[in-house]
Amino acid sequence: MIKFDRVVKQFGDLTVLNQLSFDVDPGERVTLIGPSGSGKTTILRLLMTLEHVTPQRDPKSDGGVIYVEGKPFSHMPKGDKLVPAKERYLRQVRKKVGMVFQQFNLFPNMKVLRNVTEGPVHALGLSRDEAAEKAKSLLELVGLSDKLDNYPSQLSGGQQQRVAIARALAMSPDILLLDEVTSALDPELVADVLAVLRDIANSTSITMLLVTHEMSFARDVSNRVMMFDRGVIVEEGGPDQMFSDPQEARTQDFLKAVLAD
Repeated sequence: MIKFDRVVKQFGDLTVLNQLSFDVDPGERVTLIGPSGSGKTTILRLLMTLEHVTPQRDPKSDGGVIYVEGKPFSHMPKGDKLVPAKERYLRQVRKKVGMVFQQFNLFPNMKVLRNVTEGPVHALGLSRDEAAEKAKSLLELVGLSDKLDNYPSQLSGGQQQRVAIARALAMSPDILLLDEVTSALDPELVADVLAVLRDIANSTSITMLLVTHEMSFARDVSNRVMMFDRGVIVEEGGPDQMFSDPQEARTQDFLKAVLAD
């Protein structure tokens, strides 16, 4: 479903991802852990086309390629070569991917129902009625069927984040990206959002790539956990192995610090 092939991402002189290669299978749920600045969120932003692979000065190295569903995602075919993708190409391929951010990013001037229907109507070409029917079922899934006519300002932070999850799912993505979706919430609101995500993980076959510091949640929903540091994978494995018996000292130190918090 997702393939990073020798991907490089730089910001100025800072290399955030260094020749990164990994695969994610269809329906797999993979959690990325590691310290701030290790490249986790950059991976998600590349898959949302909010960032782009950095071309390398060495003509033998193109900065790598990202593939989704076996097709180039960060690049597009041109003759017998792959070249950096242009915006028109990116608009099409990014429909496969939905993302829920740390901040909810809801439209403040739109009621809940319209927040969820706006994308499917304008990007997918659904009719208003089709989009509304789908939105209502998704809002029921996240426990907000009684909030259709509320504005975001009338909702708690946890409720706004659940609307954001419904909005991402309304685009029928093949891949759902979750970037620290509980970090902006008060502690008492975290459980409701995580419960919704657990339900989605357990009841759908959607591929999920998560960045989180909620280690118990990561252990519950993940098929695989990858530990990042300085733009490379330090260690990866199943959640039981990674959280109970990590092999690398860097992973052990990180988890000790996070679990102590």
